Amino acid sequence: MTYCSILENKLTRGMIEFMANIISSCRILCSIVLLFLSVFSPWFYVLYLICGFTDMIDGTVARKTNSVSELGSKLDMVADFIFLVVCLIKLIPEIDIPTWLLIWIVLIAVIKIINGVSGFIYCMKFVAVHTVMNKVTGLLLFILPLTLPFIEIKYSGIFVCVVATFAAIQEGHSIRTGGIGND
Repeated sequence: MTYCSILENKLTRGMIEFMANIISSCRILCSIVLLFLSVFSPWFYVLYLICGFTDMIDGTVARKTNSVSELGSKLDMVADFIFLVVCLIKLIPEIDIPTWLLIWIVLIAVIKIINGVSGFIYCMKFVAVHTVMNKVTGLLLFILPLTLPFIEIKYSGIFVCVVATFAAIQEGHSIRTGGIGND
């Protein structure tokens, strides 16, 4: 093997090892760009979908390439947080959420906070419970802004809140009965 081919193999292996982190970093960059776009514009939707796609694949890429790392896990959490905050900043002012729906959302948040505290008390660390219903809730929350031009929030919000309520209660039950699926 020549020096150039050895160097090329090392560079390729290094790129593969960092691919998941690059994907998460793309979500951060796209999220920041979302701040400067008009909500519900075609470019907003394109970047919103890219952010969702990168969220779906970064963990899979890390596992498939045996490059799961503490840094990657933290980068994914930061990317998720930035995407969430940007979406809230952009979408909340544009959506007329009925008071009863806001109260329901706050109640779900309270249940989730109680679950987080319970998980910490039971396990002495913060836990993430990856139930199927939590994943379904995440998917529905991601799809929700895509439906707003066609379905009023008071209708779509009921469906999402029913699923989210069930997921939050299931999560709490899982934590308190020791069936924690923490990843």
